[in-house]
Amino acid sequence: MKNTLLLLLLLMVNSIFAQDTIMQLWPKDKIPNHLKSVEKEIHEQNEILRISKVQVPNIEIFLPSKRDATGEAVLIFPGGGYGILAYDWEGTDIAKFLNSKGIAGIVVKYRLPSDISQTDKKYVPLIDAQRAVRLVRSNAEQFNVKLDKIGIIGFSAGGHLASTLGTHFNEKVYDPIDGIDDESARPDFMALGYPVISFGEMTHLGSKKNLIGENPTTELVNYFSNEKQVTELTPPTFLLHATDDTVVPVENSLLFYKAVKDKGVSATMHIYPKGGHGFGLGLHDEHLKDWGDRMIDWIVSLR
Repeated sequence: MKNTLLLLLLLMVNSIFAQDTIMQLWPKDKIPNHLKSVEKEIHEQNEILRISKVQVPNIEIFLPSKRDATGEAVLIFPGGGYGILAYDWEGTDIAKFLNSKGIAGIVVKYRLPSDISQTDKKYVPLIDAQRAVRLVRSNAEQFNVKLDKIGIIGFSAGGHLASTLGTHFNEKVYDPIDGIDDESARPDFMALGYPVISFGEMTHLGSKKNLIGENPTTELVNYFSNEKQVTELTPPTFLLHATDDTVVPVENSLLFYKAVKDKGVSATMHIYPKGGHGFGLGLHDEHLKDWGDRMIDWIVSLR
């Protein structure tokens, strides 16, 4: 009997912990642009965890101890060409690294564009990204986070989404559904790792096709070419890229750096001669392994 009670208590604690660390972005049956369909979310674990066909977007929250907490939070957008999410490689691993520096790491499991389960799919990732920032800001006290210290980081196509959020944060892309939507969606700072920025000549064709289709209008291409959407309100930006990236050309970061510089936005850029694409934390590369510390130095400089 005692063993049974102990087991039930442990299950209850685990359940509470799970509820505290994973929060759905939207109330049930109120997910914008969502269609009921036969699509089911898929998890594939090989060297990394790949998640596709996300139906119920959420945030997974990793908090440092209160004693170590700096008051900063970073929402993390994993990449995957708008076809999958490299969820641990460019998500939870990054969150754990941030925790080691006293920063809350919050992984965003955002919906990927779908013709089956969504209406107007091109706006869906941005819709989820805006909501994620608002949700974190509305829970800042609970997460021991300062309202003006909420940043974002995105990798590859997740970098495109992050830069889209950083340049389109004040645009109405969905109808408000509750008080959370009264919060600002503007990130206080933004880091972009080997990001897709432009949907022009230097783009990643897979990301472009998955988000806006094979034959988009010039207007749509320009809207999602984020180097063309920078304003004075774009958040301070940290850029990271490798020169030998053959998947997403380094010119994407160069274009964005010039755009923010021209608007008077504070920017820092680290370009490495080698590293290719999708190197994550780069822990096995002597040249890349310290990029995370350089980003932390930059975040500290913003305090």
